[in-house]
Amino acid sequence: MPFENRAQAGELLAGRLGHYRGRHPLVLAIPRGAVPMAKIIADALAGELDVVLVRKLGAPQNPELAIGSVDETGTVYVDPDTRGLWDEAYLEREKRAQLETLWRRRQVYGTAGPPLEAAGRIVIVIDDGIATGSTMVAALRAVRARRPARLVAATAVASSEALRLIGRDADEVVCLETPEPLYAIGYHFRDFAQVSDAEVVATLEEARRMRTTGGPAGAR
Repeated sequence: MPFENRAQAGELLAGRLGHYRGRHPLVLAIPRGAVPMAKIIADALAGELDVVLVRKLGAPQNPELAIGSVDETGTVYVDPDTRGLWDEAYLEREKRAQLETLWRRRQVYGTAGPPLEAAGRIVIVIDDGIATGSTMVAALRAVRARRPARLVAATAVASSEALRLIGRDADEVVCLETPEPLYAIGYHFRDFAQVSDAEVVATLEEARRMRTTGGPAGAR
């Protein structure tokens, strides 16, 4: 059955991740859609909320089809099954275009504070849904480079193929639903409204205030 909205999915994921409560996890959302879910999870686990910035690399003439992904450092993950769809010149152009978007987002989201420390911590990376796994792989590898003690990938809905892929980079994978076939992610939510940059910033700023005032997200 479809989820009512991201809030319901976040609450359900928080239940599945309950064994991390009290261990001060760092919950990293892949913007923008996962941010509201990650806020619910961070609050429920008495953890901290932040974002990990990655972007899908779209195929020529079909930008919705992921051929890979890129993180803020410019590190590219390429889906080997798509190599016949693009050449190196296209890949470089697409990488640069998506990096520009990542840099703009970092400038916008940076108003909520610098990235939180991940080294030595339990880090849970959240996405609202995973179709190919390319974006989550890039996020996990970017976070792994920051030396977490444990790295968890969590999502509401994903394809079984994507779960196998990201299982190579995560210490644990948590997924609520694995429909076959997996249609567009939004098909599995009754309310899948767009999340704006302004909403992301407001959520991150709220989480930062809660940390500094000892609210739920800053609780130990």
